[in-house]
Amino acid sequence: MRKLFIPAFLISTLAAPLSQAQNWSESKNGTIVTVTNKGGQTLGYATTSGVKLIIDKGLAFKDLNKNGKLDAYEDWRLPVAVRAKDLASQMSVEQIAGLMLYSKHQPIPSAPAGPFAGTYGGKVFAESGAKPTDLSDQQKEFLTKDNVRHVLVTSVQSPAVAAGWNNNAQALVEGLGLGIPANNSSDPRHGTRADAEYNAGAGGTISMWPGSLGLAATFNPDVVKQFGHIAATEYRALGIATALSPQIDLATDPRWYRFSGTFGEDPKLTTDLARAYIDGFQTSTGSNEIKDGWGYTSVNAMVKHWPGGGSGEAGRDAHYGYGKYAVYPGNNFATHFLPFTEGAFKLAGKTSMASAVMPYYTISLGQDKKNGENVGNSYNKYIITDLLRTKYGYNGVVCTDWNITADETAVDVFLTGKSWGVEKLSVAERHYKILMAGADQFGGNNDATPVIAAYQMGVKDLGEKAMRTRMEQSAVRLLTNIFRVGLFENPYLNAETTAGIVGKPAFMDAGYQAQLKSVVMLKNKGNALPLTKGKTVYIPKRFTPAGRNFLGMNTPEKLEYPVNLAIVKKYFTVTDNPDEADYALAFIRSPDSGGGYSSADAKAGGNGYVPISLQYGDYTAQGTRNPSLGGGDPLEKFTNRSYDGKTNKTINSSDLTMVTETYAKMKGKPVIVAVQMSNPTIFSEFDKQSNAILAHFSVQDQALMDILTGVVEPSGLLPMQMPADMKTVEAQAEDVPRDMKCYVDSEGNTYDFAFGLNWKGVIHDSRTATYKKDTQKAKLASK
Repeated sequence: MRKLFIPAFLISTLAAPLSQAQNWSESKNGTIVTVTNKGGQTLGYATTSGVKLIIDKGLAFKDLNKNGKLDAYEDWRLPVAVRAKDLASQMSVEQIAGLMLYSKHQPIPSAPAGPFAGTYGGKVFAESGAKPTDLSDQQKEFLTKDNVRHVLVTSVQSPAVAAGWNNNAQALVEGLGLGIPANNSSDPRHGTRADAEYNAGAGGTISMWPGSLGLAATFNPDVVKQFGHIAATEYRALGIATALSPQIDLATDPRWYRFSGTFGEDPKLTTDLARAYIDGFQTSTGSNEIKDGWGYTSVNAMVKHWPGGGSGEAGRDAHYGYGKYAVYPGNNFATHFLPFTEGAFKLAGKTSMASAVMPYYTISLGQDKKNGENVGNSYNKYIITDLLRTKYGYNGVVCTDWNITADETAVDVFLTGKSWGVEKLSVAERHYKILMAGADQFGGNNDATPVIAAYQMGVKDLGEKAMRTRMEQSAVRLLTNIFRVGLFENPYLNAETTAGIVGKPAFMDAGYQAQLKSVVMLKNKGNALPLTKGKTVYIPKRFTPAGRNFLGMNTPEKLEYPVNLAIVKKYFTVTDNPDEADYALAFIRSPDSGGGYSSADAKAGGNGYVPISLQYGDYTAQGTRNPSLGGGDPLEKFTNRSYDGKTNKTINSSDLTMVTETYAKMKGKPVIVAVQMSNPTIFSEFDKQSNAILAHFSVQDQALMDILTGVVEPSGLLPMQMPADMKTVEAQAEDVPRDMKCYVDSEGNTYDFAFGLNWKGVIHDSRTATYKKDTQKAKLASK
């Protein structure tokens, strides 16, 4: 049958007999037209984009490149592989270069100042008269001039605003060039607001779940898979089609700054939870499925960070120059692959494999067995091509972590370039090296110029045909992830539908139930818990000194109640007088001593390196590694990063003071301590001043109240070990899981991996039988 080209605006005026012959229908909502194909895919396009319809065999297709014919990439009946290859072949080098970019962080609306600032008609949002759904000047520029199609969305004013902004962005890019839609993405956004009250009948801005360690503490892959499915449904309603998660690094060093974003330190547990998480995010079912498990509720999972970043020397993190080296004193490099090779790349669901991978910033020191290069993982051909691509058969998208091609300006600044090991190369040369290593995409870069320059370098070295083939190879991988979630057919949202999906009551309830399952009871001396409702409790205020957050931004000093008293008063009477109280409830955070570097020490003539402490009291490192395994930075005149003999203070040492003072004030009456944990903690400092201890990983205050009062029995298990002392921490190998001597409390319980209590005592169930095995078996399996 001859293909028929029909301008969209004429469709409604066609004669009835011809209209009845078509297997499609359309409706309009504002500037968005929805076309329903009977037995086929639903299309959406903006009247402002200039797109028209092509009718073939009674079905409708979008003429995205506006050439009046049905191209293979526009034909939703064809396999994704065919469509992606056809489109890549039509793209210019400049268009492919833009596709290979991943934008810097984009708040909606844009911030007035700071690293993520933006303007609207040259003015900050509040002074511009713009709508929160409008695109900023910077967003318009990188979408049009630089052909960016992957946008990292951070904060949004509301779900409805997110939907409106998505529609505006999609309408803009739909009218450009080949009509490639935007693949918007997000870092994890389902964390809790601790002070938010849960109401089973009320929705929220988005469903709230425990942090990654909290999901791990459930030891339940089904809970994690449920989270993935619900989160993906909410993401798609927000216009987000790629998740920059899960973070499945094995947190084998207890001091690591990013420990809280992981599933803990155990290879088997992390592997099983990684598989469940990705299956939940990527799998569409029923009418939502397009093909092979992919569909309208699927979200591409960008699993991170290959080949594992949890073994930074002394726990230092590679977001900073002082933490660029991952070390392997236990010769345990391959164990860190397991969550990827046995989990993310061997899914139980039909999508088969995580669609994208992000390498970490780190230099995996001494692990390049082919070329001997010590460069950041995204620059290392052995790690990306020889291991990831060839040995383990991964052919999805590899996207660098953010800002790795920019210049380093200071070893202790978060918002600086992270070109570890290739600092002497130009920005364009860094892009070229990444391409030749086997990666496809550049995180945090809105500018196509260095990618085009890298292409020209490849033409000079390899010839135009070979370099064009290399660029198209990445383009096909990137386009595949956009095609199979249905964005080419319909990237548009209905704001009312979005508002009804995101944070709906059923999703909020599922998140709350997961929070309850994630709380770990570590101690319950004399059955101090559960507490009786209606009794009188004393809650000391928590002091937080002034400091700097992860981004290096200053934070003010605070003295405040650490919980929402309005929620607590629904369970107890609250008093400021310990003498009147039946119990004391102390809410603290795990120790925070910073990232392991002191600018004051450096200015005083030291090397700047200090220990990372997991205890509240001052800690002096004795007999630690000297010299360091890793070292060397263009901004440093030395290579020995040892901190032997140096002392470091904990930022929140007042948390310990709060507990000990409360214990004294209560004069023998029960003191209950709830610890919000980001890292393993030395419990010896306050164990004996506590009748009961709860460990949690970012849950709502109400969840803690329900556990404390016996509404729900605690069932969480530790997803990591609690060290006996700092000597144990210093002695463990950064790359080896579960290799520490664990703390034994006053009741004789050992705070080991998979330990937890319920009302009857130590939990022994199918979860502990499955996971509480010696991790050496996992090590052997990896070799």
